[in-house]
Amino acid sequence: MSSQNTVTPSDKALQARRRFLREMAGAAGGACMLALGVGMVGREASAKPAMAIRPPGALAEPDFLSACVRCGLCVRDCPYDTLKLSELGDNVAVGTPYFTARDIPCEMCEDIPCVKACPTGALDRELTDIGEARMGLAVLIDHETCLNFLGLRCDVCYRVCPVIDQAITLELVHNPRSDRHAMLLPTVHSDACTGCGKCEKSCVLPESAIRVLPHKLAQGQSAEHYRKGWAEKEKAGGSLIGEQEQLPMRGLEDREYGDTRVTPDYQPAKPGGLDSGWKP
Repeated sequence: MSSQNTVTPSDKALQARRRFLREMAGAAGGACMLALGVGMVGREASAKPAMAIRPPGALAEPDFLSACVRCGLCVRDCPYDTLKLSELGDNVAVGTPYFTARDIPCEMCEDIPCVKACPTGALDRELTDIGEARMGLAVLIDHETCLNFLGLRCDVCYRVCPVIDQAITLELVHNPRSDRHAMLLPTVHSDACTGCGKCEKSCVLPESAIRVLPHKLAQGQSAEHYRKGWAEKEKAGGSLIGEQEQLPMRGLEDREYGDTRVTPDYQPAKPGGLDSGWKP
């Protein structure tokens, strides 16, 4: 045996130290990857569900996220495969149920099986009438492409609405472009819209002009100090400050108060005021 193949105690110590450093580096790398993954999941879990529509009966979002155990039973019992569990990258808290109306809207089952399947109450068991569900709110978000606003006749979103004439109505409005036709504009009423998404699913445009959004995004909030005069008047059974004298409008003395419609022979007044004669 030559002296070159002899392993000395110092060589063993050096090898052990190198092995220790490699293992430590590997463990540190694994910890970093784990921390990165936990961070991503955490961000997903805390991300605001910008477009996530929850199942019927879902509690307010913070309460829902606290109560939902990500069991998937509501998804399993949905007979139309409307619900799905969010995955990493969906920008929705990972593992929570939601649906995309444009893909598969809620069919509004009368027995609401998803609510019955929820073991924690994240989907409120007090919801027994699907007509009372408030999954989201339909919003006509694009007047420029909606066929009705272009003066064409399209009432698909209105026709497919399960709460027709309550959640969506068609409002008759004069068509100023043709001046001889009417426009039937779909109008959503928040007090009746369940957020099922059938209107969004059925929109004939490549990108739907009407969409269902979470109430947090779709709906404003009235100021507590603001009072509606007509509502207060109705509540009180009459005006609180007495009947007001309706003064005639200048130039419209021959019409009823509030009638400001333009007559066919109307000619706008010419610009008046001082003319200094200044020109650039």
